[in-house]
Amino acid sequence: MRLDKFICKSTSLDLVEARLVISQGQIQVNQQIATDAAVQVHENNHIELLGKRLFARPSQYFMIHKPAGCICSNKDEAYPSVFNAVGLQQSEQLHVAGRLDADTTGLVLATDDGRWSFSITRPEQHCPKVYQVKLAKPISEKAIEQLERGMLLQGESKATLPALVKTLSPTDVELSIYEGKFHQVKRMFAATGNRVKALHRQQIADIVLDIAPGEWRALSQQEINCFS
Repeated sequence: MRLDKFICKSTSLDLVEARLVISQGQIQVNQQIATDAAVQVHENNHIELLGKRLFARPSQYFMIHKPAGCICSNKDEAYPSVFNAVGLQQSEQLHVAGRLDADTTGLVLATDDGRWSFSITRPEQHCPKVYQVKLAKPISEKAIEQLERGMLLQGESKATLPALVKTLSPTDVELSIYEGKFHQVKRMFAATGNRVKALHRQQIADIVLDIAPGEWRALSQQEINCFS
């Protein structure tokens, strides 16, 4: 992880304070003064603050049921941060593994473990993300074939990976995809000539959303191990 993030994870300093002590030359990494807040460090590095060795706290892993009208960010912007919206503290140290649009609801995973979240977002991990999709028009057999074959979206150089489509009603679909391109689900249905009216993520790999909108909980060790 970045050195400034490591300082936050091993002390009571916030990000601004961590960057200040780094710039002041108060941090040593493997007996060398480090002044670059962005340098990557690892748990086996010997890191000291004013001569005292630092040890990172155990990583945190959370499930959030994201409501509509908030963004997967650490700070409030045009919309409130999802962390503030659900009242999850220490959000400055957390990041979202697989973002959702402001109007999309459902399962969000948050952590301070960068390697863990990277394993979720890599397409080669073949990690399914399951969405419930409400469409403006009934889905056609041709559209199902396109989605399950893979399709080249506008502005992309590679086709999407084949999706899995389960029709719940003429305008309600359960869609499983294995990557996370920008606005991917909405763009996929737009490419079939349809429009997404509502979008909800219910599952990522073996982690299934089981809490009410606006709530959060810590993940179990079994859930964490899905991506270890």
